Amino acid sequence: MIGVFVTFCYGDNFDEQAVGKIAETARAKFDGMPGLRSKAFTLNPGKREATNFYVWESEDAAKAFFTDELLDRVTSLYGVRPNVEFVQIATLVENFRA
Repeated sequence: MIGVFVTFCYGDNFDEQAVGKIAETARAKFDGMPGLRSKAFTLNPGKREATNFYVWESEDAAKAFFTDELLDRVTSLYGVRPNVEFVQIATLVENFRA
């Protein structure tokens, strides 16, 4: 499994409500996405950051998703270009039961 941190660093123009609305609107696009186990949209108002964390089944699936075109789109949407960091997931605990 591969994790991906996508972090948007804002200056004085951080708008928590606007970023939260982006997350709510985008959520449905990720439901049932092939290769994606989970995604969390996070806000850190103290640091003026928004970080989206993805858990992918494989590195190939993750890298296929994060194209230059996608990064251009999210830069336009969020107003800042994100930093994208891939990490290996050693193990994952999931307590959700349907």
